[in-house]
Amino acid sequence: MSKVSPYSRLSSEAMRVIARESDSQPVVIHLTGDNIEFMPSGEERMSQVLTETGASIVYSDYYSVDAPKGFIRANLIDYQSGSLRDDFDFGKIVMADPKMLRMAVGEMTDDFGAAGWYDLRLRLSRMGSVIHIPEPLYTSTAPTETAGEKGEAQFSYVDPRNRSSQIEMEKAATSHLRAIGALITPADITPVNIDDGLFPVEASVIIPVRNRVRTIADAVRSALSQQTDFDFNVIVVDNGSDDGTSELLAGIAAKEQRLIVVNPESQPAPGIGGCWNLAIHSPHCGRFAIQLDSDDIYSRPDTLQLIVDKFREKHCAMVIGSYSLTDFEGNPLPPGLIDHREWTDENGPNNALRINGLGAPRAFYTPIAREINFPDVSYGEDYAMGLAVSRRYPIGRIYESLYSCRRWEGNSDHALSPERINRNNHYKDRLRTIEIMARGYKHR
Repeated sequence: MSKVSPYSRLSSEAMRVIARESDSQPVVIHLTGDNIEFMPSGEERMSQVLTETGASIVYSDYYSVDAPKGFIRANLIDYQSGSLRDDFDFGKIVMADPKMLRMAVGEMTDDFGAAGWYDLRLRLSRMGSVIHIPEPLYTSTAPTETAGEKGEAQFSYVDPRNRSSQIEMEKAATSHLRAIGALITPADITPVNIDDGLFPVEASVIIPVRNRVRTIADAVRSALSQQTDFDFNVIVVDNGSDDGTSELLAGIAAKEQRLIVVNPESQPAPGIGGCWNLAIHSPHCGRFAIQLDSDDIYSRPDTLQLIVDKFREKHCAMVIGSYSLTDFEGNPLPPGLIDHREWTDENGPNNALRINGLGAPRAFYTPIAREINFPDVSYGEDYAMGLAVSRRYPIGRIYESLYSCRRWEGNSDHALSPERINRNNHYKDRLRTIEIMARGYKHR
C-alpha cells in the first residue's frame, strides 16, 4: 500500500472532493485519521445546532479513548474572530453547512497541500458563525497503524522542515485579512525618530521576577556583563518575592549601582505586564527597554549592542532577536535555535496574527511602549504589545542566537495542564480579536 501524504486529508483537493460528494445534508469533515464514533444522538445534536443557528461550522467536545485510562474528556475552547492561528483545535471532526461549504470551495483558487482545510474554514467563518458545542458528542480512538497522522492539523512554525506548509498558511491568512479589511500594508508603517527625548541611559534591561532565587543572579550578571559603547542599566521588578530573591538582589545592588530594584506597591500584585509597565515608566528607564526573563541569560556579550544597533539601523519601535532552547546546564534542547524566519518586513504584521509568538529577546523603543502599555497579565502580554506595535511601526529582526531560554523543572512553562493551555490559547485568540477589530476600524 502506498504511503498517503500527511497533508492529503487537509489539502485543497480533499476539500473539493468533500464538496463534490456533499448533498443537502450537513457534512462531517474528518480532520485526522482517528476512528470516530458518535455518542447516542451526538450526530443529531451537531446537525440540530448547525441548522437552527445558521452556522457555517459546528464542533464539539469529545472523549479520547485511552487504553489504560479509559475515556478522557477533551474540553475545547470557543472560536472567535481572532482564532486565526492555523493550529486552532477543533477536535477530530467538524460539521459544515453543505451549501456554504460548496460556495466556499467554489471560491478557493489555490491548490494547497497543507492549508486546504485552513483556507476553507477561514472562508466559512466569513459566511456564518463558527459554533463550539461544549458537550462531548463523540469518541475518538487513534489507530496504531496510522499513528503518524495524529496531530496532522498542527504545524510548528519554527521548524524549517515545515517551511512549505507555513508559506501556504501565511498566504491563506493574508487573503482572509484582506477580505475582512484588516490587512496591514507597508504604507501603513511609519518609521520612528528614535532620537526624540532625553533618557538617563541608552538602554535598560528589564527583568520581572518573583521567587527565582535559583536563577535571578545568573540573569542579572548576564545583563551587567554586557559590553556596549553606550550606558545601560538593569531594572529588576521584584514582585513580592519571599524565597530569598529580594535579599540576593539587595546584595548585588549594594555593589553595583547600575542595578535598580523596583518593588510594586499595588495590591493585588501585578502580572508580568504590570511589572513591565512599572519598569518602562520608571524615571530610570532608558531609551530602549530590553527583555530578559529571570530564568534565562544572554548567550553572548554583545546582545545589547546588536539590539540597539538594529534600532538605529531600521528606525523601528521594536526589535526581536532569536534564542536557543537549553537545559539548566546550557545543553541544547530540540528544536535548538528559534529564529522565527517566517517574519518578513512586507507581511510580518499580518502573519503575526496567525502564529503564536514573535520570538525573543524582545526590545522596545520606550516612548512607544509607554504610549501603548502592556496588558497586566502574566501570559501573552508581550504578544499583545508586539501586535499593537506591528500595526503602526517597523519591527527589526536579528536571526542570530542572542539568548538562552533555559528549561528546567521549576520553569513556568514546565508541564502545563490542558486546562492551562486552553486558557492561554483562549486569551491569545482574544488578543487577536481585539487587534483585528483595531485594524478593521483603522481601515474604515
